[in-house]
Amino acid sequence: MSTVFKALSLCVLAVCCFFLGSSHASEVSSHGDEGPQQVYIVYMGHQHEPSELLAGGFSAAKAAHHGLLNKVLDDGSDAMDRIIYSYTRSINGFAARLTEEEKRKLSSKEGVVSVFPSRTYHLQTTRSWDFLGFPETAPRSLPTEAEVIVGMIDTGVWPDSPSFSDEGFGPPPSRWKGVCHNFTCNNKIIGARAYRRGYTTLSAVDTAGHGTHTASTVGGRVVEGVDLGGLAAGSARGAVPGARLAVYKVCWDDFCRSEDMLAAFDDAVADGVDLISFSIGGKLPAPYFEDAPAIGAFHAMRRRVLTSAAAGNSALDGGRVDNVAPWMLSVAASSTDRRLVGKLVLGNGKTIVGASVNIFPDLKKAPLVLPMNINGSCKPELLAGQSYRGKILLCASGSDGTGPLAAGAAGAVIVSGAHDVAFLLPLPALTISTDQFTKIMAYFNKTRNPVGTIRSTETAFDSKAPIVASFSSRGPNLISPGILKPDLSAPGIDILAAWTPLSPVSGNLKDNRFAPYSIISGTSMACPHATGVAAYIKSFHPDWSPAMIMSALITTATPMDPSRNPGGGELVYGAGQLNPSRAHDPGLVYDAREDDYVRMLCAEGYNSTQLRAVTGSDATACHAAATSGSGSAADLNYPTMAHLAKPGKNFTVHFPRTVTNVGAPGSVYTAKIAGLGPYIRVAVKPRRLAFSRLLQKVSFTVTVSGALPDANEFVSAAVVWSDGVRQVRSPIIVHTVDVEYTPK
Repeated sequence: MSTVFKALSLCVLAVCCFFLGSSHASEVSSHGDEGPQQVYIVYMGHQHEPSELLAGGFSAAKAAHHGLLNKVLDDGSDAMDRIIYSYTRSINGFAARLTEEEKRKLSSKEGVVSVFPSRTYHLQTTRSWDFLGFPETAPRSLPTEAEVIVGMIDTGVWPDSPSFSDEGFGPPPSRWKGVCHNFTCNNKIIGARAYRRGYTTLSAVDTAGHGTHTASTVGGRVVEGVDLGGLAAGSARGAVPGARLAVYKVCWDDFCRSEDMLAAFDDAVADGVDLISFSIGGKLPAPYFEDAPAIGAFHAMRRRVLTSAAAGNSALDGGRVDNVAPWMLSVAASSTDRRLVGKLVLGNGKTIVGASVNIFPDLKKAPLVLPMNINGSCKPELLAGQSYRGKILLCASGSDGTGPLAAGAAGAVIVSGAHDVAFLLPLPALTISTDQFTKIMAYFNKTRNPVGTIRSTETAFDSKAPIVASFSSRGPNLISPGILKPDLSAPGIDILAAWTPLSPVSGNLKDNRFAPYSIISGTSMACPHATGVAAYIKSFHPDWSPAMIMSALITTATPMDPSRNPGGGELVYGAGQLNPSRAHDPGLVYDAREDDYVRMLCAEGYNSTQLRAVTGSDATACHAAATSGSGSAADLNYPTMAHLAKPGKNFTVHFPRTVTNVGAPGSVYTAKIAGLGPYIRVAVKPRRLAFSRLLQKVSFTVTVSGALPDANEFVSAAVVWSDGVRQVRSPIIVHTVDVEYTPK
């Protein structure tokens, strides 16, 4: 999941640790257990209807998993000792400790789609909803909002937060099949499960804060008078205060494992959730059927459940958008018009402006010092044994605050590559850019006794918002270049939401400050904004498919200014900024079902044998795709259109699309081409779509041609359908950003 967590010290959303020079929180590692065995996931595709229990309490599916594994074990061990999870509710497969040879043997067995190592993933707001033009008084479908169930796959939740009060709520929807394991649920939080390397009896209570924060952003009740030490004061609320929440805890301390996440998806879909919010991610995407979130989301889609996911926080490491499967919504992080400003006043009266969530009193006229190491680093191991009591440390190469705090420093000024983000540190501090650090050093080197004052954080208005966060992962999509990812952007910088009292407000265990609401940043915070609006749409349109909801979010997004978001236009921010006020009435939607995704997968090289196992169908899916004429990702009925071109080469690409009328009977839509850049031509045929009834489908084709002269270029445009009231916008991007990809 991807979050720039304020919990820098623990690196619990350690993207901020990366920003400040520590380890990268979004990174995915493929390490196994000690010895020759490693945890692998054996994915077997479609789960048939649950079978009756056999002797010993095994289902037929679980017994089959044990039987299959026992066939390849040759060291005298038994599958009972090796299997961690059997996925038997909505997904077919299991997680087990295997040797490399056992993994090889299983890969060749009939019915096995893929065998891949478990990976370690990491976690990747009052003002934000107002900034998005989504006031408390927005139109609501209250009876059906109470029927919407959102599954939160995260770090759990703190149930006693006022954001999760069930006052006035009736019982859960009758279709709900979930449970509460070692957790006290209510009529707001109606389900809770926890998973840790095969253990499923642990509590889903949140000890980190991240899951509480994301859950309250999606569906928290309206709570008046919320702030953090006087900052960001206002009413805390989620997008759908009337919706129900089901909690699936899969992240512990600083890790979230593939096998646990897949177990959570398996249960969430079978329990009866309507949407899944997944603020977890990796440094790089993986092939779809070697990626637990993509597999889980695929089977969720088959049950008409949309997965909304974080796009990742790895932009400072080259930019690798994550969670890129076309059946998932991938959300980038952007700013709101509220900035949290930190200030250092030098002894000469000059003020250095940075960013901070500093709720300490002003630290006045403390001596400025450099750490005593060659790199100017404030990492704990490099400050060990040193004392800087009463001084402000000038950290040139990054810090999460842990080192200065342990060394007794009174404060810190920290160089950060993400100076658009305000971090909450365990001592008075602010983050600044390299240029600002140079100005400080000019004063420092010319002054006998340099001093500085660190001011408490102030709030400022940012007229340039929204701007995509520096940490937010960029495209292109490394798995399917013809599918634009991220899909859109949502607020993810300096978001205030509920917190757990079991974690210090900064996440640093040596910090003794606790608060019921806290401020953090990351695509982890952007994701639940999109999930919440998706739930809002679901409350108006309970019968819409996941693709229809995605389409409504994408085609109503507000275009963003590429001049303020350099580095790739739509590759950076997708279709634009989330627009809740328009999303529930989009006019037209692009729908896609399982067969559509299967045809795309065929075009991407997956074979009929694999896809028969995935779908549970005996049809030769790829033969059907070939005869239907589908030949590339461009043919998928997606709301956006992307093409990777070769520099200096002419190209022509066709995007066949079909829209469904969900606006008004008798609507007529006319197309125009907006924002057409140089080097490309765009034609739409036909240019006029006439509908006589609701849910009628009409097709058209967009043809894009031209040539981009150089590498690492992009050109964008948009097809905008309008009936005079609604604007249905489908971005187009052509680029030559060809990034070498090595699967992790």
